[in-house]
Amino acid sequence: MRVIVWITEGTWPAGIDTARTHAPDDADIVLLHVTPADVPGAAHGAFAGLLGRGHGERDPGTQLEHLAAASADQLLAQAAQRLGRSCARIERTGRVEREVVAAAEGADLLVLARDGDRTHLGPHSLGPASRFIVDHAPCTVLLVWPEPAPGIDTIPPPPPHPPHHR
Repeated sequence: MRVIVWITEGTWPAGIDTARTHAPDDADIVLLHVTPADVPGAAHGAFAGLLGRGHGERDPGTQLEHLAAASADQLLAQAAQRLGRSCARIERTGRVEREVVAAAEGADLLVLARDGDRTHLGPHSLGPASRFIVDHAPCTVLLVWPEPAPGIDTIPPPPPHPPHHR
């Protein structure tokens, strides 16, 4: 069994704890972190537009790429330590939602934590990337709350129904 755990800032411990609890002992566990490509790209573009080309050594986009890689390495190392068993670590860069879906190809299970409004039950508890991943994952998805789930009294009311016309 191959289990992918999507590692993101703030919610990764819940994914790791879930994998530790639910993945069989002989499962191949992969910790996946995706760095969005748009932030360094925007910095590269802004630098080139403001100061022109030819000063690559001062390009802040390159610094952001290095900082993002170091941050991802550190996050993956912390996640692997918390998992406490053998695992692979994958770092990708690109459109986060598409990279996670692509990484899940061939997996048996994808573990991810809710990343939206976690104060209420309902669809807003998933951010846009998570919603895309849940809708497009090519494997079983295990969706977890990073903290205890809110009570059922937080379910939004049903939409009003128009009156019946005869």
